[in-house]
Amino acid sequence: MSHYLIEQLRQIDNVTVRLSTVVTECCGDGHLEALMLRSTASDVIESVGSSHLFVFIGAEPQTDWLDGVLRRDEHGFLLAGPDLVVDRVRPPGFDDRDPWPLETSVPGVFVAGDVRSDSVKRVASAVGEGAMAVTLVHKYLRLS
Repeated sequence: MSHYLIEQLRQIDNVTVRLSTVVTECCGDGHLEALMLRSTASDVIESVGSSHLFVFIGAEPQTDWLDGVLRRDEHGFLLAGPDLVVDRVRPPGFDDRDPWPLETSVPGVFVAGDVRSDSVKRVASAVGEGAMAVTLVHKYLRLS
C-alpha cells in the first residue's frame, strides 16, 4: 500500500492500519464478522471484529521461480522494455532491436500488471497493459 494511503487511513477513527500482519482466517455466518490476524513480528494470533476486508495483492511479486530465466529488479519485479537496456547495451537475444514496451529479457515474452517493475499498481493500468501486451505478441509473431 502506498505511504500516502496509509497516512490518510491513520486519520480515520474507525480504521486501524496493522503493519506486519497476516490474515489467517475470515470468520462469519453468511457475512464477514471477524478476522483472525497473526502478527509476523510476535506470531500472536488475535480475533478482530470486522465487516470489511480490503485485499492488496501484487505488493510482493511471486517471481522466484523465474530466477535465471527473466531479469528482475532488486525487489523481484520483472524488468521490461527500456529498463533492460543499460548503457546502450541490449540484453542477449536483442541483437537487431531494443526490447519493446512490456517485453521481458526473453524476446517475445511480455509482462503486464503489478508484477512489472515500476508499474502503476492499479487495476485499470494492468488491464490496459494486458491489452497492449496482446497486441505486441501479435506483432512479435507476425515479424518472427
